[in-house]
Amino acid sequence: YSPENSLLLQLELTYADGTKETVATDDSWRCAEGPILSADFLMGESYDARREMPGWDSPGFADSSWKPALVREAPEAALVAVQDQPVRLTERIEPVALFSPAKDVYVFDLGQNIAGWASLKVSGEAGTKITIRYAERLNPDSTIYITNLRKARATDTYILKGGAEEIYQPRFTFHGFQYIELTGFPGTPSKETVIGCAVHSDTPPAGFFQCSNPQVNQLWSNITWSQRGNFISIPTDCPQRDERLGWMGDAQVFIRTATCCADVAAFFNKWMYDVEDGQSSEGAYSEISPRFPAMTEHYGAAGWADAGIIIPWTVYLVYGDTRIIEKHYQSMSRWMDWVLQANPNMLRLNERGSDYGDWLSIAADTPKEILATAYWAYDARLMSKMAAAIGRPEDARKYMEQFQGIREAFRKAYVSADGHVLGDTQTGYLLALYMDLLPENLIQPATELLVANIIEHGWHLTTGFLGVRHLNPVLTRLGHADIAYRLLNTDTFPSWLYPIKNGATTIWERWDGWTAEKGFQDPGMNSFNHYSLGSVGEWLYRYVAGIDLDPEEPGFGSIIIHPYPGGGLDFARAEYMSIRGLIKSAWTVSGSDFDLEITIPANTRARVFVPSAENSPVTEGSLEASQVEGIGVLEREAGCAVFSVGSGDYHFKSKLAG
Repeated sequence: YSPENSLLLQLELTYADGTKETVATDDSWRCAEGPILSADFLMGESYDARREMPGWDSPGFADSSWKPALVREAPEAALVAVQDQPVRLTERIEPVALFSPAKDVYVFDLGQNIAGWASLKVSGEAGTKITIRYAERLNPDSTIYITNLRKARATDTYILKGGAEEIYQPRFTFHGFQYIELTGFPGTPSKETVIGCAVHSDTPPAGFFQCSNPQVNQLWSNITWSQRGNFISIPTDCPQRDERLGWMGDAQVFIRTATCCADVAAFFNKWMYDVEDGQSSEGAYSEISPRFPAMTEHYGAAGWADAGIIIPWTVYLVYGDTRIIEKHYQSMSRWMDWVLQANPNMLRLNERGSDYGDWLSIAADTPKEILATAYWAYDARLMSKMAAAIGRPEDARKYMEQFQGIREAFRKAYVSADGHVLGDTQTGYLLALYMDLLPENLIQPATELLVANIIEHGWHLTTGFLGVRHLNPVLTRLGHADIAYRLLNTDTFPSWLYPIKNGATTIWERWDGWTAEKGFQDPGMNSFNHYSLGSVGEWLYRYVAGIDLDPEEPGFGSIIIHPYPGGGLDFARAEYMSIRGLIKSAWTVSGSDFDLEITIPANTRARVFVPSAENSPVTEGSLEASQVEGIGVLEREAGCAVFSVGSGDYHFKSKLAG
């Protein structure tokens, strides 16, 4: 990406006697070409071990043959300390299979799609060249499928120095892959010849989910592996092809799921500086962050640029830290001013950038002005809440009034008297319902129309990137958990389980990335490790396992435990290391008997919703819950007995309604 490489380095040394020394790059430095012939994070690395210089990185090395380094002016950009966890090698994966699809071609199957590289172990003659290629899937003839990589070569080459056993792994590249192909290998490799090295930003694991359905457990695994494979310094879209960009729409639909899997507070705090850095001088947020100089457009797309509002809100909601709001409040305000200036009639019709819509939806075409206006309303509402959180009451009122104005315009333009939302798509109804854009009397009719649409499509979803996040949460919250479970359990196309039935170990970019009828989709855009459609993960946590927060008290100071048993599950359990401590929820169903065990961390309280039949007693241990000290009986709500509890461990038992 530049005609020459450069380095800016400063090392501060403090000796045992207290004296200090500074070592910094200057005209005394020397340089030489080494064994790394080329390196690129899209193309791969080429390494000639014969060119190694033992001891070059140790004191006393004779560097008289090295050339003086050229001194360049330092860049104008400010130097900023890294705020998030570094990218690390976190897991080594041994192949589960080895086969040869052609003469002298060997393919290793890791059994798991990852981001990272292969570690190679080999012995042979000096000058032997081994080529390592990477792929996510196989062709029908068992050769590796690389067409979807586009211009990314995803190839490492290693030239042996000869003699003793050699171990090679690249240093300046990474790939997205499940399969590793070796050619040029001296002799016949074994499964011990390569190891898959998984790398990602080392965000601390925070969540665990498990249930009685193995396919759903695999779905959860796919979600977490896609997060690991794409949280590499920034939230990328995919780790394999010639892209790997910080697409804002992908990040905002997935961030709540991401918080369930890992502690991503530092990760997204860092990324929000990339987002603000990419903002235009007029105030428009980019669709990709970080931006790069060649991007002269890509500003303002609905659902993508809005990440500049949604990401800070979600980080605040989950971690209870207002600093991300305070740091980026002026940036967010500039965005809101820019959208309003372009759309004074309160419908977001103008300045919509690339206008992706409900990206990669199936058999549905949600009108883009509906998506855009809904997101603008959502932004205004979140801005009102964030302004209040940092002590700006006048701004809170201003943005709430803006939300109400957009909502009123949305209703007049796009909502009919019987609850139909223009376009009659699942995503249109979901955004209107989730973002509180409908009058009270039309919530039920719109919900019924949403359900009718699902039935019309053979009990299948049609949602793309933007709609899918809200599908199961909205259905569950509005009394249709049974339909949400039916969508979860569906394994025919399109569905979450269809890729799993066809061997997926990560989330696919497209519902139709591969189908039995058509094979691989258009290789121009067909990633098999792309977390966006995995945004259902938050529903597994918040509604199936039932661990949630009270939005009125961000940061899990007030916890909500509200499981929704169903879907044929015998049990579900989850753990979450919140900012307040470990939360647990585990339930089982046997006939009509329902058991719920929970753990609430110190210095918090929880509202616990125990599913139970009307007038059926709920016990805590062997005693009726209402008689146990420390448990407050609140009410009955939506088929549940509701209790208030403090920190501690609890075991509720109830009888479910027939």
